[in-house]
Amino acid sequence: MSDQKNNGSENEVDSEKEQLIDNEKISNCKTSEEIADESSEKIEKKDESIDDLHAKLTILQDESKSNLDKAVRAQAEMENLRKRTVRDIENAHKYALEKFVQELLPVIDSLELGLSASAEVENVDDLRKGMDLTLEMIKKVMEKFGIAIIEAQGQKFNPELHEAVSTQEAGEYKPGEVVAVMQKGYTLNGRLIRPAMVVVAK
Repeated sequence: MSDQKNNGSENEVDSEKEQLIDNEKISNCKTSEEIADESSEKIEKKDESIDDLHAKLTILQDESKSNLDKAVRAQAEMENLRKRTVRDIENAHKYALEKFVQELLPVIDSLELGLSASAEVENVDDLRKGMDLTLEMIKKVMEKFGIAIIEAQGQKFNPELHEAVSTQEAGEYKPGEVVAVMQKGYTLNGRLIRPAMVVVAK
């Protein structure tokens, strides 16, 4: 009998344990409402992250459009600058001598006046003076634009500036010196334009 009582009490304890475990399991189990709430929270979080991504994408697209617009404008400005530069260079080539021509025109006017007056001039000295004045005008214009006459008479022959057309014996000149200038030479800002044609002493 005592064994039966003991078995009965043990069974009761076991059933109570099982009941407690079942109760704990039940308490640990989430209700469908809790599961639905958790799911909706997850969905909301996903929706928020998608919205954030959409917002970032919109910002990036706006920045991309802005950068593309800037690049197109910069390219257009560069093309306009290139065209202006080409046009300026062409104009510089076309009108590079404009100032020189403006300075030369009075000289031409002076020559024309001298020629028209030469028909009526009786004194040759007056005509010579007029020609000398015109020549001085020409020299001043040349100097103004960096054109210089190569001084060769009595100088030592320089193959870089002089071109020897002949040689001759000359007592007053040392060998290798320029005896006579057949045609004057010129430089432009130090650069040789035409060598002086000279006769050199033997």
